[in-house]
Amino acid sequence: HMGLRIPFPGFKSRSGHFCFCDTMLNANTYVTSQEGIGGSIRNQYEDFYVEEIPEIIPAGEGPNVWIWIEKVGRTTLDVVLDIARDLHISRKRMGFAGMKDKKALTRQWICIANMDSEEQFRQVEELDIYKTDFLEIKRGRKKLRMGQLKGNKFRILIRDLDDIEKSADIANEVLKELEVTGVPNYYGWQRFGKPRTNTHLVGEALIHNDLKEAVRRYVGNPSEAESLENQKARQAYDDGDLEKSLELMGKGMRYEKMMVRQLIKDSKKGELDDKAYMNALHALPKPLQRMFVHAYQSYLFNDVVSRRVDMGINKYVEGDIIIDNGEHIIRDKTPEEYQELIDNFEVSPTVPLFGTKVPFADGEVGEMEKSVLKSYNIDKSNFEVPKMPRLGSHGLRKSLRFQVWDACAKATDDGVLAEFSIDKGSYATAVLREVMKKDVV
Repeated sequence: HMGLRIPFPGFKSRSGHFCFCDTMLNANTYVTSQEGIGGSIRNQYEDFYVEEIPEIIPAGEGPNVWIWIEKVGRTTLDVVLDIARDLHISRKRMGFAGMKDKKALTRQWICIANMDSEEQFRQVEELDIYKTDFLEIKRGRKKLRMGQLKGNKFRILIRDLDDIEKSADIANEVLKELEVTGVPNYYGWQRFGKPRTNTHLVGEALIHNDLKEAVRRYVGNPSEAESLENQKARQAYDDGDLEKSLELMGKGMRYEKMMVRQLIKDSKKGELDDKAYMNALHALPKPLQRMFVHAYQSYLFNDVVSRRVDMGINKYVEGDIIIDNGEHIIRDKTPEEYQELIDNFEVSPTVPLFGTKVPFADGEVGEMEKSVLKSYNIDKSNFEVPKMPRLGSHGLRKSLRFQVWDACAKATDDGVLAEFSIDKGSYATAVLREVMKKDVV
């Protein structure tokens, strides 16, 4: 059946379609039709458990040191920067396959390049990193790079349910259905930041080639969602007082501090210009620099996914660009052949992560894609970011859906425990919103 579009109370965005204050930004469609079980997640970090399904396991010998970490209440990037700081090495030597949730208990591999000596291995063993445990430390021949994982395994407790047994039954029904149809490949809240949802807004300023505004949206631009001291620090930035802003910044503002320190340095040379704002953006760790435009792309992507799900999440529509699981485009099949491959999860329809070079689909699908870009008053060339081309993006076609496997829900004393595995780069919250029929963070 077609996607179920839920009219939430929301406000109209510029482009005239609904934006919901508390949804997965721009995610407007459900695939399953069961009534949601409601409830709440992440009441405690331990309620949300994530474990990486690795692609490679370190061999036990080699020049690199691999650490199987367990962290709680911290981002992967923070842990990685702490390790580099305490070992007095460049953060460029640190590798990991993907960012894991902050508001969760998570396990993943982290790799430190070129730690040949026994002495260095011992230094790693002696590290004591905040809210992080080293469960295993092994030598490896290879380095670990972004994207080198198969997927993630989740174990998530949904609390605050009226009838736990009944909720578990409904949850199992929804999960069974999703195992057949696939799950809409929405980007979750983590992509946009919470409580201060602004990562994509920084990206929006960048694709309009406005570096000063991009920096202002990241460092200034106070939000009610934050502590008063953070708001004051941001206000000082907006008032043009860099020194005061830096002084007021609390420990949660690690990245803002990096930028403001750089701006203070440049302001001593004279008026702040684009070069200075570029330097400020370059002061951030590379993964963070790249997240801004990506978050804006993700915001647009969710919009297109909602509309394409409405046409049928597991249906071939004439004009679709179809990819296999290795992300190769599959051409020249009949509609019947495409449909069979989709039913077997060998291929999926795609949605554009907009960029300078990404192709549009044909037919009505392509028309819909073009209309979304138009509704935001942009076109593909905006993704060049001429002033900082390295932050621009060619874009790519991404699968409309992702696969969920080993899925089950159990009734426990505290609520429903949902367990499932999903493809890398996909969000557990996209599964949970189908089960709960409400948007979850």
